[in-house]
Amino acid sequence: MPVDLRNPLRQLLKEGKPTIGTHIFVSQPMMVETIGNTGLFDYVEFFSTYAPFDFHDLDMMALAAERYNMGSMIKIDPEPMMYLAQRSIIAGFGSILFADLRTLKEVETAISSVRADPKGVMGCSEGRIGGYRMTLEYGADKQFVKYCDDIVVAIMLEKKSLVDKIEDVCNMDGVDMIQYGPCDYAMTVGVHGQFKHPKVVEADRKIIKTALKYDKHPRIEIGGDTIDKQMAEYQKLGVTDFSLGTDLGIVHTWMKKNGRAARKLLGR
Repeated sequence: MPVDLRNPLRQLLKEGKPTIGTHIFVSQPMMVETIGNTGLFDYVEFFSTYAPFDFHDLDMMALAAERYNMGSMIKIDPEPMMYLAQRSIIAGFGSILFADLRTLKEVETAISSVRADPKGVMGCSEGRIGGYRMTLEYGADKQFVKYCDDIVVAIMLEKKSLVDKIEDVCNMDGVDMIQYGPCDYAMTVGVHGQFKHPKVVEADRKIIKTALKYDKHPRIEIGGDTIDKQMAEYQKLGVTDFSLGTDLGIVHTWMKKNGRAARKLLGR
């Protein structure tokens, strides 16, 4: 039988339902399964831009997500953008977050990289999601084209040159989600690390407003101990798509809190 090519995140977006994701650095299926076991998250995003991984890891993470009917997203850098996007797709990832883009041409290339010919430049798959070509007799080739059409494209706006072109980005067919990157944006406007600087906050609000205007999905990353308060503030702005926390961030916070408590009880 052909591989199951349903895309849970795409389906939720089609139905107009809010979405909840989370991030992982640990490229192991056990982490994906741990999240899946909660039954509370719609998809998992792998930070390939920061974490070590190989292509076997991509297959295993995607398989683990499928087991729990979760979507899978991968964050990738501009180089080698097309290669990493297509390798992720044939591994089973249903969404790509394209980071660090600076020009409209790069956004166009990102969209093209995930769509099958003739809409884009994606060719036939002989990877896992295409059944290693063993299922073509069942029509997996046509299914694969449909699968590529359903890939959720998320664009990270974090460089000033692209933030300034927000209207053009949101007016592009094929862009599904928009995410702001305040850390990089602060750097590009010369206010490094000042996330509450008026320039940084203004860009955040502008991106949300423009994305909603063009029926794109502004996606907000939230961490820390005030998730509910932060979400409520963004919900007032019309945001319905969120990504909560990171595996390493959660572990670090727990260790600091409980490590300090333990040392205090031991008089250290």
